[in-house]
Amino acid sequence: MPRPPCRTDPRWLEQARQDLDFTTALRGHPFRFRTTWGLFSPRDVDAGSRLLLDHLEVRPADRAFDLGCGYGPLGLAIARDAPQGGCLMVDKDFVAVEYARRNATLNHIDNVEVMLSDGFRHVGARAFDLVVSNLPAKTTKEHYYLFFHEACERLAPGGRFYVVVISGLRQFVARAFGEVFGNHEKVKQGRDYTVAMARREG
Repeated sequence: MPRPPCRTDPRWLEQARQDLDFTTALRGHPFRFRTTWGLFSPRDVDAGSRLLLDHLEVRPADRAFDLGCGYGPLGLAIARDAPQGGCLMVDKDFVAVEYARRNATLNHIDNVEVMLSDGFRHVGARAFDLVVSNLPAKTTKEHYYLFFHEACERLAPGGRFYVVVISGLRQFVARAFGEVFGNHEKVKQGRDYTVAMARREG
């Protein structure tokens, strides 16, 4: 078997600059994704996102919001299961937004909108039935609380907010959801990740 080129070899550099490309199944549907180095989990959909998608309720007419969409696995899978609704996908990384748009086209999903936004800041006055996020593990509790309050404010009455976090944060999420939403449900706890959900009451 030939040895792979050294990382100082121009052939390796040229190869590393090419898009990554993989196929996978999400919520029972086939998907193809193009990604690049520097995006989160570029070679395959991460285990946390898969756990969330496996335990997420999506209704056909849901107006959904994917907070921190990356290259798009959550939002695109949700949009495919919400043909009468759709998904707004946002990220603060312009490269992620570019690849999420490409992947929507690649998978022939047209009931999505992808835009650059720091959380909900640039979204305008919209209401959602479903908000999802694979929350970053390395940020501050103040940042989490901002996300939670903004999600609660943007949800329609009865709307659902699902997150997946590393399991070490599950108790914090339970407490914060109780404070912000007045409720909390642990949907699924795995060895490494936990899926939690809160509803906007009223």
